[in-house]
Amino acid sequence: MIATIKSYALDGLKGYPVDVEVDTQKGIASFDIVGLPSGAVKESRNRVRSAIRNSFFDFTAKRTTVNMAPADVKKEGSSFDFPIAVGFLASTEQISSDRLSEFVMLGELSLDGSLRKINGVLPILISALQAGYRKFIVPAENAVEAAYVEEATVYAVKSLSDAAAFLGNMLEIAPVEHKIYSADAARNKYGSDLKYVKGQAVAKRALEIAVAGGHNLIMCGTAGAGKTMLAKCIPTIMPEMSFEEAVETTKIHSVAGILDPAEGMIKTRPFRTPHHTASLCSLIGGGNKSTAGEVSLAHNGVLFLDEMPEYNKRTLETLRQPLEDGVVTVTRVARSIEYPARFMLVASMNPCPCGNYGSTDPNKQCTCTYNERKRYVGKISGPLLDRIDLFVTVDGVEYDELRSSSEEESSAEVRKRVAAARAIQRKRFSADGIHTNAEMNNAHMEKYCKLDPGSEKLLAAAYRKFGLSARGVTRILKVARTVADLQGRESIAASDIAEAIQYKAKERLLDD
Repeated sequence: MIATIKSYALDGLKGYPVDVEVDTQKGIASFDIVGLPSGAVKESRNRVRSAIRNSFFDFTAKRTTVNMAPADVKKEGSSFDFPIAVGFLASTEQISSDRLSEFVMLGELSLDGSLRKINGVLPILISALQAGYRKFIVPAENAVEAAYVEEATVYAVKSLSDAAAFLGNMLEIAPVEHKIYSADAARNKYGSDLKYVKGQAVAKRALEIAVAGGHNLIMCGTAGAGKTMLAKCIPTIMPEMSFEEAVETTKIHSVAGILDPAEGMIKTRPFRTPHHTASLCSLIGGGNKSTAGEVSLAHNGVLFLDEMPEYNKRTLETLRQPLEDGVVTVTRVARSIEYPARFMLVASMNPCPCGNYGSTDPNKQCTCTYNERKRYVGKISGPLLDRIDLFVTVDGVEYDELRSSSEEESSAEVRKRVAAARAIQRKRFSADGIHTNAEMNNAHMEKYCKLDPGSEKLLAAAYRKFGLSARGVTRILKVARTVADLQGRESIAASDIAEAIQYKAKERLLDD
């Protein structure tokens, strides 16, 4: 007898249907899985055998063939264990097959018959809903994640025996109760706040502008000046994620297997900090399974590169494409997968190899030559620097200022101004398909970044003085547009251009 179970697999962040066909016949005992199964799928026969026996079902040796259609697409992962086991029980008439066609089934089996959590439930459910499927059976550990898919009817089961009883109408299982996403309910998990950062008024202003417009930022300063502390405060002044942003981010984290099953949904913006020894694949994505990299895990959040010149130069150069396009395409011989990668790049760096150049502390004098400093900064290429909107120097703080009891402005206050500026941008770009000033193309800038004669003259002078590229000019205009938005002005003023220029004058990193 043949039993067919509907399941789903993932290709990047998109799911596609897989029909698990199980046929049991008399003959020499065997258990064959066909349809381009990966190693993990082939091993499922051993998990299925033990799970069925330990769930007190009969696993009499028969000639068993499992076909996974479409047969010309590689099947990966362990989520087919459960549908294979259910298919075997239906094929051997140990459970009724009347209700099997109603459900999409997913799950990995333990040897004792319990269902384990699988990765990628959210993108699978969303893809299946788009294809017209409405009912799903998933492991209990995936229940919270599945609860955010409003149109799906999801049944969470703990074991193969419970699933068999449910399918045979001998056990009633209530559908998972839907959860309503609320950004306001998200807890601040960062443990940072700008009110704890003493001084650094210029750097704080740069952070506010960067977040308000979604711009990329580099902080340069002596060792211990507070660059990392400032960077960790950035997510605390970013607007709360919308439900659409949360779903996009959660899909990536779910497929990557790093989603907290107790949370079920990413509610706070990602803050990813890969070590400077990170490989190209870990940063951009790829490998044998074409997995998402750090740039995609930081989608809708922040990618922080601490001590940027210490990263491999070839690895850094791969950031140029996602910074420009907001996506990463991972291409291999047999497949090509596109992952979203719209993130804020925030980096820190010392002004020289020893980290003391520019320090006012007499005990920390720089021992680097000009050429050594130039070579150190030169590890970051010109084309990559061109994609950075703001450069800010983070100076050390005097002791009296550090120990002052005066109250600094909190992240909550800064976030209010950022949210107001973002609201202006959402309204401005409502018909353009973008959300922030940093995403503007030439057509948008022609429309929204008009300059008066005085501002135009100032920008032209900066272009010649600093040897800016065409991309550098567009970056200045985008930042100026954000500065004007923070002030609530419709038009860009000369003062906005002047402030944007000072953040783009990267030559000061090598000032004597």
